Amino acid sequence: MSPLITTAELAALLDGPLDSRPTVLDVRWRLAGPPGVESFRAGHIPSAVFADLDTALAAPPGEGGRHPLPEPAALQEALRLAGVDEGRLVVAYDDADSSVAARAWWLLRWAGHAEVAVLDGGFAAWEAEGRPVTTEEEVPLPGDIVVRPGGMPVLNADEAAELARDGVLLDARAPERYAGETEPVDPRAGHIPGARNAPFSAHSDTDGHWREPEELARHFADLGVGPITPVGAYCGSGVTASSVVLALEVAGHPAPASLYTGSWSHWSRDPERPAATGHEPG
Repeated sequence: MSPLITTAELAALLDGPLDSRPTVLDVRWRLAGPPGVESFRAGHIPSAVFADLDTALAAPPGEGGRHPLPEPAALQEALRLAGVDEGRLVVAYDDADSSVAARAWWLLRWAGHAEVAVLDGGFAAWEAEGRPVTTEEEVPLPGDIVVRPGGMPVLNADEAAELARDGVLLDARAPERYAGETEPVDPRAGHIPGARNAPFSAHSDTDGHWREPEELARHFADLGVGPITPVGAYCGSGVTASSVVLALEVAGHPAPASLYTGSWSHWSRDPERPAATGHEPG
């Protein structure tokens, strides 16, 4: 199925038969706050359930990075509490550039749940079109999803380093962080040697809608990604890099890109791992 769904398509599904309505996850989050749940409580898409990036879609920060993969049992419990069922469509949205929604999409795909999509344009598009918004918080019936890890390929640090040499490793962070000119969060500045900068902001237009497949395909071709090129992605903590994986799928890349889930927050913890600086791969 398509990894994206339009506001019109979601609205039609929510107005349809009860047994075919999707589970909608509100995953709004901001690195510097305020907490996304505050935005959810101020207004959200009817029937949406809030899923917190830090507690539901990631394990606690530590040696694995700032947003390591959750343990399968913990993820299954969180998704069941959100009402996620086997075989039922899940739609995720945020209110920015859909990168956090892409993390939810990727995580569900990794967990073996194929029926998942990101709302194109997110909450901003939904609200701008005058579609219904509510402050009522529904408690969904518990879902029955079974988490089966391994549905999407992942990289560890050594594999990421190898891919940067022998394939294409895309760094989804902003250019100034990639270049090592600034590092507001992680222990060291710079990037994985050989990685190419592919800021996640390039995936959407000024209105927050995803760019057309042909445009995204040209974007990735310019970065050296061919149809049989081994490709992977990383970012600060494994969140925004998920949007690279999604954008590659939208662009028609034949195989899912691998995700270095620990990303720079994991790599930079080890002083033995090299860090390149500047705007070239190094």
